Amino acid sequence: MIVSLIRCIDYKEAAVEQAIERHFSLLGGVERFVKRGDIVLLKPNFIAPKPRHCATQTDPAILITTAKLLKDFGCKPFVGDSPAWANVFACAKALEIEAPLKKLDVPIRQLNRPVKRQIAGVNVGISSVALDADLIINLPKFKSHQQLVATFAVKNMFGCVSGKWKAYWHFAKGGNETKFCKFLIEIYKHLSPALTIIDAVIAMDGPGPINGRARPLGWIIGGTDPIACEIVCSRLINRDPDTVPIIKTAKKIGFGEANPEKIEITGDPLPENKCDDFMPAEPTPIRFSLPRVCKSICKQIVLLAKARRK
Repeated sequence: MIVSLIRCIDYKEAAVEQAIERHFSLLGGVERFVKRGDIVLLKPNFIAPKPRHCATQTDPAILITTAKLLKDFGCKPFVGDSPAWANVFACAKALEIEAPLKKLDVPIRQLNRPVKRQIAGVNVGISSVALDADLIINLPKFKSHQQLVATFAVKNMFGCVSGKWKAYWHFAKGGNETKFCKFLIEIYKHLSPALTIIDAVIAMDGPGPINGRARPLGWIIGGTDPIACEIVCSRLINRDPDTVPIIKTAKKIGFGEANPEKIEITGDPLPENKCDDFMPAEPTPIRFSLPRVCKSICKQIVLLAKARRK
């Protein structure tokens, strides 16, 4: 299983363009993943409307470069998410990405209009906007996570669950770590992104996934197997993959390539001196209480009302 690893120390246009182009080349070329005319969902991590320097969201440079590459190939990309807080338009505005995407004729779309899909034995409202795309390219942010230690690839597809149902599923499934992680993996499998490219140029450590510390890491990671990508990400910060719940669960249920010896890293080699000061998040329960879910819904109503007035 091949994972591409590219050194990229900042978000300068030329550096990111070269890195994204190398990822596609190393993984078989753009034509391996898309055809001309394909409608492609670029699924970033738009969790809350926070500016670029916070490293809360996928950086605009990663999104714009990937969108441009696909447009040049003849595809029809769009950027879409269903953020935990506010909406996709507020998140894009906070990143100041609206104008560059408009210039490329790349729409921004809320992942709404859910349809019921049977996933892990329950009906889950998955955005029809995501399901109607010809394919998905997963563009997550490398972050620590208070409930899940760290999130690299798999959990980003949870954003295709429309609206505040994500908070409900934390309540309904979060009482058991393995069951919740299996639920996330089943959502990922249902949506089946063609490719994952992880933004770890500036990562987040500490109390992620929203209020952590932005810290330079200097990497972009890519691959078709999300668990192989997650294992490489863990190695970059000298973290035992078995301490990351999503990886541990994937290994239990036989999803993805969880054996490091069977993962081939192409591009730049893993550094000899790993990052030893990646600050972990203080753990909190995966399961949201019912009052927390209700409070979350009320807060979201207020944020959406404010967003509409702007």
